[in-house]
Amino acid sequence: MKKIQKIMGLLSDNARLRILMLLMSRESCVCQVMGVLGISQPLVSRNLKLLGDVGFLEGRKEGKLVFYSMKKKMDDFNAGIIGLLRETLRGDRILSKDIRSLRACEEFQKKSGKCDMKTFSEYMSKRRGKASRV
Repeated sequence: MKKIQKIMGLLSDNARLRILMLLMSRESCVCQVMGVLGISQPLVSRNLKLLGDVGFLEGRKEGKLVFYSMKKKMDDFNAGIIGLLRETLRGDRILSKDIRSLRACEEFQKKSGKCDMKTFSEYMSKRRGKASRV
């Protein structure tokens, strides 16, 4: 009963639900999640820790960065929750926008070699400006 309450409480938070859905689509680092959701590093890190503590996520270090992804082996309850979320949120407008933003963030990182919120925000502003001129 306590595990169900804890997980449902975690998933009732919009940011945590969006983070979880993003990581279902691909592995990401903290700065990418910051760029997509537009929230601070401490808040992203805290939410990643909470989702990891209940068995949804795992991390992989690469230099100074930690890349997070869905845990490959999770218990049946967590796997069932993930399956339900995938099915229910398939085609969700916000999730689709988040995934497009994540792709833009990855493109930016490849071009600039930087990984921080300020430079990603500048990149997105320039990109929106180009799109409106077309």
